[in-house]
Amino acid sequence: MQKFNLLKGLVAPIDRENVDTDAIIPKQFLKSIRKTGFGPHLFDADRYLDTGYPGMDLNARKPNPNFVLNQPRYQNASILLARKNFGCGSSREHAPWALDQYGFRAIIAPSYADIFFNNCFKNGLLPIVLPATDIARLFDEVHAFVGYQLTIDLERQIILKPDGTELPFEVQAFRKYCLLGGLDDIGLTLRHADIIKLFEVERLAKQPWLSS
Repeated sequence: MQKFNLLKGLVAPIDRENVDTDAIIPKQFLKSIRKTGFGPHLFDADRYLDTGYPGMDLNARKPNPNFVLNQPRYQNASILLARKNFGCGSSREHAPWALDQYGFRAIIAPSYADIFFNNCFKNGLLPIVLPATDIARLFDEVHAFVGYQLTIDLERQIILKPDGTELPFEVQAFRKYCLLGGLDDIGLTLRHADIIKLFEVERLAKQPWLSS
């Protein structure tokens, strides 16, 4: 998992409430048994005028020019600004996979669905919760200024706006530790690789029939 410390990036706004995981990554793309290839299908039903399906030629598709992520001013955005209850609906882990593989490293919203919120941390995404008033102000500023960027400092737990204003945010200590270290569940386990190997050696010495 990629480490998260300091992020300065362009902000893209998804200006609607209750964006569910089927909108983030539609159900037809969940058939893949691999953890890759979801980025091109992020918000697929919104990004394209035709219906998407796995394995289709992306170059032959018809982009929706009115969808925010297709607008030139938001290309290469790494911070997603959203409204309340982002990531509701089903518990599919493919949603944070798609966001991450598209290029987003952080999401800022007033609230999230619980399972989606937890899945973000497990996949290297930082979901930040801010008061609705701050979110509304950020939407106004993003719409008003082309190239609007924010700096997210996870170590200090602040968002730095272009005018120098600092917006503090909360993050649970263990989740912060994992993001700073780039540690997913497997990475956390591998920190104890030597102890695990020693246990296996001792276990086989006491129960040699287990190796047969």
